[in-house]
Amino acid sequence: MSLRSRTVVVRQLPEMVDKKQACLFLRELESCINVDRPSIVLDCSRLLRMDLPAVQLLLNCLEEAMKRNGDIKLAVLSADTKSMLELNGVIRLFEVFDTKVDAVNSFLHLPLHPALQVYAPPGKLHRTGENEA
Repeated sequence: MSLRSRTVVVRQLPEMVDKKQACLFLRELESCINVDRPSIVLDCSRLLRMDLPAVQLLLNCLEEAMKRNGDIKLAVLSADTKSMLELNGVIRLFEVFDTKVDAVNSFLHLPLHPALQVYAPPGKLHRTGENEA
């Protein structure tokens, strides 16, 4: 079995997002999204306001990535930005990380196959899915 290395792209969101800025950002992101299984981290540290154009931009990015079996993760959200996403119900669509490094690493850590995951109750060790005696 061989594992392909995964390229994770980090892009900085602009301070302000209007319709023109959103189109420009999507155009710049196009080469990163137009790949099989894009893995993109959006750095929100400079974003001043999470208003409707910014929310639409995030959703457009996520939609384009998902069309290609990829994902978008958010990093470094301010408290205001995070609460605005929570109010809109949009935050549940994204994984959110405190740092860019944590977001990038989340793409790089491969989950174990379910048959290989181990559950260990106190005093016992067995694989999930096995019957207890």
